[in-house]
Amino acid sequence: MIINFKASFKKNFKKRVQSNRSLCDKYRQRLLLFVSDPSSPILKDHGLIGKMKDFRSFSITGDIRVIYQQESEDIVNFIDIGSHNQVYSQ
Repeated sequence: MIINFKASFKKNFKKRVQSNRSLCDKYRQRLLLFVSDPSSPILKDHGLIGKMKDFRSFSITGDIRVIYQQESEDIVNFIDIGSHNQVYSQ
């Protein structure tokens, strides 16, 4: 699997996640799980609706989400990361 990290993801990762060591560790664990088994129920992966219908989301913690877009079977674009309110209020 190839993951492209879009500029918006990088910016928000740095601002919202990178400074919190425990959250950063949780993100790394979930990222490894996503790469090895994207359909794992632990990720709570789901398609989005409305204006975000072309995107999917998976959980890092109860409130922290990664928004991504499946470009092809092997290519995924990470679009955003943050709390439920941060990523869905766009």
